[in-house]
Amino acid sequence: MFRMDQLITAYISAWKRSFEYEGRTSRSDYWWFELANFIVLFVLNLLGSFNSFIGVLANLYLLAHFVPQVPLTVRRLRDSGKPWPWYFILFIPAIGAIWLIVLLCQPSVSALA
Repeated sequence: MFRMDQLITAYISAWKRSFEYEGRTSRSDYWWFELANFIVLFVLNLLGSFNSFIGVLANLYLLAHFVPQVPLTVRRLRDSGKPWPWYFILFIPAIGAIWLIVLLCQPSVSALA
């Protein structure tokens, strides 16, 4: 079920932890952040089609969202039991992005495992 408070909390938390590669990120926090990013980019691009300044802001946001995106993905991989170098699977043509999405959808492993 859609929960606006979880969406906002996950989005703010990801930006606050933008340079934190240690620790873990839960599956729900990761995907709530992805949904929030999608909504922000969709709205900015929609408005940018009417106003070129907002279009420039949309492009700047697209670049800036990689600041929290990379550490968030590294923490999510760690939470699913994979070490951070698995992030580079993204660069395998055709299959890499799909494989990374599958890894990011995996359930969390216990901290003791």
